[in-house]
Amino acid sequence: SPDEGWQVYTSAQAPDGKCLCTAVIPVQGTCSRDLRTHQLRRLVEKVQNISQSMEVLDLRTFRDLQYVRNTESLMRGLDSRLKVAAESQRSLNAKSFQELKEKMAELLPLLPVLEQYKADTRLIVHLKEEVRNLSGSLLAIQEEMGAYDYEELQQRVLTLEARLHACMQKLGRMRAKTGNPITIRASGSRFGSWMTDTMTPSADSRVWYMDGYYKGRRVLEFRTLNDFVTGQNFVQHLLPHPWAGTGHVVFNGSLYYNKYQSNIAVKYHFRSRSVLVQRSLAGAGYNNTFPYSWGGFSDIDFMVDENGLWAVYTTNQNAGNIVVSRLDPQTLEVLRSWDTGYPKRSAGESFMICGTLYVTNSHLAGAKIYFAYYTNTSSYEYTDIPFHNQYSHISMLDYNPRERVLYTWNNGHQVIYNVTLFHVIKTSGEL
Repeated sequence: SPDEGWQVYTSAQAPDGKCLCTAVIPVQGTCSRDLRTHQLRRLVEKVQNISQSMEVLDLRTFRDLQYVRNTESLMRGLDSRLKVAAESQRSLNAKSFQELKEKMAELLPLLPVLEQYKADTRLIVHLKEEVRNLSGSLLAIQEEMGAYDYEELQQRVLTLEARLHACMQKLGRMRAKTGNPITIRASGSRFGSWMTDTMTPSADSRVWYMDGYYKGRRVLEFRTLNDFVTGQNFVQHLLPHPWAGTGHVVFNGSLYYNKYQSNIAVKYHFRSRSVLVQRSLAGAGYNNTFPYSWGGFSDIDFMVDENGLWAVYTTNQNAGNIVVSRLDPQTLEVLRSWDTGYPKRSAGESFMICGTLYVTNSHLAGAKIYFAYYTNTSSYEYTDIPFHNQYSHISMLDYNPRERVLYTWNNGHQVIYNVTLFHVIKTSGEL
C-alpha cells in the first residue's frame, strides 16, 4: 500500500490487453540491508563479548570470595596473637614464633588472589568504559532509526522481507532514475571532488572538498552543508601522500583515495590525521593508463553503496575493460572482483548502487546512463536512462547510500541528483 512506501511509477495497457506496470518499491528493501545494520551487528557482538567477560569475572569473583571467607578466621587468629604479643610487651618464645610462621604460611596463597582482584578491578574499569561507549553508539543509532520497539521493528522487517521476496520473483532488474540536477555551489577549478560521509548519523553533515585532479594534498572539511555553500567554518587536512584522479570517498570517518603515480589505495583517518593502511591494487592501471574518457588520472575510482566499499579500475590482463572489486574497508584487501566487459576509456563516469555498477557513455552534454553491471548475478545490460549534464563536463560522480543522492563535480560546479530506484513488474513472464 502507498503508506508503506510503494508507488506506481507508470501504468499502461498493451494491445493484447495485458497490464504493463512499473512500481517504485520501498528503497530500504531494494537491496541488502543498510550499512547501519552491520554497525548494529558489531555492537551486538561487543555486547556478547562483554557479557561473557562478566560471566567469567562473576565466577572467578565468587570463587575468590569463598577463599577469602575461609581464610578470614585465620587472619583474625593471627591478628589476635599479634595484639596479645604487643600488649604483653614480651618477646615471643620459639614455640609461639613457629606457630605465627605457620599461620603466615597458611595465608600466603591469599596473595595471588589479591593480585587477581587488582587485575579484575582494571578489567571492570575497562568494561565500564566499553559499556559507556556502547550506550552512546546505541543511543545515536536509536535517534537515527527512531524510537521503535526492537521486537516489533524486527517482526515488521521480517514480514516485509517475506512479502518482498515473493514479489521479487515477479520483478525484473533494478533500474535507477536520476532527478534534475541541483547546483549547491560554484567553486574551484574545472576538476575536483566533494562528498559527505556515507556512514554517519544524519546529524553529522560535514562536507569534504578536494579541488584538482592530481598532486593535491589539501582537503577542506566544512562543518555543515550551509558552511560549504558560504565557504566558512572549515578545517584543513594535509594528506601525507598526494592524490590522483577524483574518485575519492569518505567512509566511516576515513578518506579512501588513490596515491599519485601508483596503484596504491590509501586509507586516511581524519580524526587521528594519519594513514591507517595502504595497499596496492594488483595489476591496476595508473597515471592515465586506463582513465575515464575525460582523462584526469581517473584510473582508480573508489565508491560506497549499501553493500560496502568498492574500487573501479582496469588492468592489462582484462584488455582495459572495467573491473569492479569489493574491498575490505579495514585492510583494503580485495574480497571479490568482476570483469564487466565494458571498456573504461569509453565511459564518462560510473557509480555503484545496491551492488550494481551504472556507467555513463560520456562526460559531456547529452550523456546517458548507458550500461549496468549486476554483481549479484554477474550479468549486464545496456540501458537508456537520461542524465542531465547541466554544465557539460563531469569529472566526478558518486552515490551516497545514506542520503540516496549522486554527488557530482561538473565544470567547477558542485551538483547533486536525487536517485529513484525501481523495478519493472513482469506479467505472464514478460516485462
